Amino acid sequence: MARHIVARTSEIPPGGNKVFGVEGRDIVVFHVNGEFFALLNRCPHEGAPLEKAACVARLTSPEPGVYQRSRVGELLRCPWHGWEFDMRNGQSYFDPKRVKVRSYPVAVESGEELQKGPYVAETFPVHVEDNYVIVEV
Repeated sequence: MARHIVARTSEIPPGGNKVFGVEGRDIVVFHVNGEFFALLNRCPHEGAPLEKAACVARLTSPEPGVYQRSRVGELLRCPWHGWEFDMRNGQSYFDPKRVKVRSYPVAVESGEELQKGPYVAETFPVHVEDNYVIVEV
């Protein structure tokens, strides 16, 4: 699996997300509770963009009338039909054995730890002489 630098951490605010095109796929990266999660930006049910999904909490009930919230913001609710998915692994809560959103590993690294890519754009010397821009080829 190839690594792709998609953003600086400051470009995705806490509670926000951003979509990136990577190798022909739209991947949405969420910033929730100090962590980053990456999923294919497509609900497996009918293809709704998950960037528009509500980030909700897990709600459990140990007994009637008592509700507990946990993992606030880590579950996605599809904007079209309300199917819910776990942001950590893409697992659905509707049909966990058959339906899953593809998730991708995410790493946050400093710029000094990253290597320069192999591709370098060709550059040419530029000069300004008597109000004319001159390019040397």
